[in-house]
This record gives sequence, structure tokens and C-alpha cells, in this order.
Amino acid sequence: MSREQHYFDHAATTPLDPEVLQAMMPYLKEKFGNPSNLYELGRTANRAIVEATKTIAEILGCRPDEFVYTSSATEADNLAILGVARANKDKGNRVIVSQIEHKGILAMSEILKKEGFEVIELPIGEDGLLNHLELEKALTPQTILVSVTSADSETGTLQPIAEIAEVIKKFRVKNSSPFPYFHTDASQAAGYIDLNVDKLGVDMVTLSAHKIYGPKGIGGLYIRRGVSVNPIIYGGGQQNRLRSGTENVPGIVGFAKALSLCEKNKKTEYARIKKMRDALEKGIFKSIPKVVLNGHPKLRLPNFVNVSILDIEGEAMLLYLDELGIIVNTGSACNSQSLEPSYVLTALGNPYEFVHGSIRFTLGKTTTMTDVKYVLKHLPGIVKKLREISPLNLDLNQKEKRNEKTRHNKQTYWKLLGLHKTS
Repeated sequence: MSREQHYFDHAATTPLDPEVLQAMMPYLKEKFGNPSNLYELGRTANRAIVEATKTIAEILGCRPDEFVYTSSATEADNLAILGVARANKDKGNRVIVSQIEHKGILAMSEILKKEGFEVIELPIGEDGLLNHLELEKALTPQTILVSVTSADSETGTLQPIAEIAEVIKKFRVKNSSPFPYFHTDASQAAGYIDLNVDKLGVDMVTLSAHKIYGPKGIGGLYIRRGVSVNPIIYGGGQQNRLRSGTENVPGIVGFAKALSLCEKNKKTEYARIKKMRDALEKGIFKSIPKVVLNGHPKLRLPNFVNVSILDIEGEAMLLYLDELGIIVNTGSACNSQSLEPSYVLTALGNPYEFVHGSIRFTLGKTTTMTDVKYVLKHLPGIVKKLREISPLNLDLNQKEKRNEKTRHNKQTYWKLLGLHKTS
């Protein structure tokens, strides 16, 4: 058994960049002060936060006071959804999200329903894309918030954020209203897309450090000036009273360093990783029959390959690969403790059996072509072995039959909304 590690789960988390660790170390040791204190040790810590926030704000093209630090992307999503809804409940009660949002958003949607809000979960197409024309039909004067992920964490499909923002902008102008606000979770996409908030056309953006080679336990939310948000954590009133609690100084410093390194190396890394991703994908389809690509074939992050390999269980394949030092995932890390089929892959119209044969490879800056070749050397044999003991013999056409049913269900969905879907 190989003890080498071939890591293909960068969507779950990334290793800490050595330069990030180096930047953090002083604030883990001698510069350990509480940034709220007035003495020099505290002022040193506060200056570190100010400088880190300037760095992040420059990348986002926003003001430093428009960025709030959180413990994670999940908390940032919670703040965006709950915070906006509760602060603006006198303006409207409709919130629109996509079916493939982060669990931190979908869980908040359920809470909002219990608080009397109407939450619309927009379906996505078979290619993983949200149709912005469908969003346009769902907007009403009661809509106060729209949240659509920049790229989902299972297929990496890139959503048409700019087009969605344009739809929302036109709706605002037509109704002479600042609503709805537009939020996107860009934590998965941050290392590869342009994060300038004006170019994106968004009012809120969620980010996470550990997805971009920064430390765990630190995330953040950009909130455009003028957007009304209620805090969800109360206490000492730090961060303009939006997120109480002593700031995670080393985490904040590491976050800013990680984001700046990603911006610096974005173009070269994008090209390098995409080349390896394409080689891996091509090799899988060439060497293994009965494979289905999940998500959009082109409009996706350059490091994602999510495939359903028919007639096997993804969990069994994961364990065989792990024995060889190949680290992959069968779906979102947030769902890894559940045997339920992936809600993202199910939303694509995949049959249950297809979803359970799915496997997700996500490459990163630690990945080399040697790692890719190692996977292609061993994966076909593992699949062959698992298929020999599998009772399944699935039909590739089964997905198309399922998709016909999905299309019918979506038509029914729009009728129930009282809307007429023509596109």
C-alpha cells in the first residue's frame, strides 16, 4: 500500500500555505494581544486587522468597513440570510434561493419559513445552471433577498452571477426600490474568479479562508454600504456591532495573506490546474465505460471533475482509492456523514443510482501531473473490481428518462407558484 498522498479534495479544504503560516505566527506568539485593548499590545493586534482588511477590501473593490469577519462561510451565510430577512421584514417577506445553495443557506431558509417568510427555491437545469429568466418570473415587490452561489461545491458549475445581477437591477429600477438585495457565496470560487463586487453586481459576498490555502476558523461577509442587516451574534459590539466577539487576529492576518496570494497567482494557477483537470477527465472517459459528467461541461471551475461511474458505490471506490493514498470525495464535505443522495446531483435530474456512483476530484496548487497519472493508472482497475461484484447494470439512457420527469415536475412547480414558464 502506497503511503504517498495524492490529494484531490481541495473543495473540502486546502493545505495551509507556508507564507500564510509565516504571516500568522507573530500573532500566535508574541503579538497575541486583544485588539479591543488600548495598550500597545492591543493596538498592535488592531493595526494588524486594519492592514488585513485594507488588503481584502482592495481585492473586492470595496470599503474596509463593508467587510465583516466571521468564524466560517457558514456563519457568513447565516448572517446574510437571517440578518437581511429579519432587518427588512417590514419591507417584504419573500426570499429567493437556488436549490443548490450551501447548507448554511438552505438551513436558514427553513428557519425563515418558520418565522413566516416565503422562501422560493429555484430549480436548476440539467447542466447545473440557474436560468436567470426563471428568476425574473419569481421576483415580486415582496422580494427582499436573492441568494445564488457563485459555484456549487459538488460540480463547480459557475452560475451567471452578472446576468442575475442585471435582472435584479432592472427589477429595482422598474419598482423604484432598493430591493431585492443580492447575495452570493463565493467561497468555493474565490481562488479563480474576479471578486470585484461592482463587476459581480452583488450586495453581499461570502468568503472562506480555508478554501484558498488559509487557516480554518475564519471567513467573512462583504456587505454593501446601505444594506440593512441585523446581527446574529451579540455581545461586545465589535465590527460595527454586526459580529460581536474578540477578533481572530492570526486568522484574519492569514485570511488576507491567502487571498492576496490567490490574486497574485490566479492566472497562472488557473491555466496550470485546468490543463491537469482536462487530462484527468479525458483519461477517465477514455479508460472507463459508462461514465457521466455531472455539472456543466465548460462553465465550471477549472479544478472540478465530478463524475458518476455507473454500477458501483462511490463510497466503496473512495475507500479503495484511499488505500492507495488517493484522497477524493463522493460529494460535498458538508454531507459526508450522511448516506442520503447528494441534493445537488439530485437537482441535476440524476437518478438515485447515478448519484451513489458519483465521485468528485478537485485539484489545487499541490496537485501535479504525476498525481493525475497515478489516479489514471489505478482507477480503472478499481472500477473493474467493484463492477465484478456489483449487482447493478444501469442504462446510460436512464438519466434522460429521469430528466423528462424532472422537466415535467418543474412545469408543475411554476404552475404552483402562479407563474407561467415559457422558456
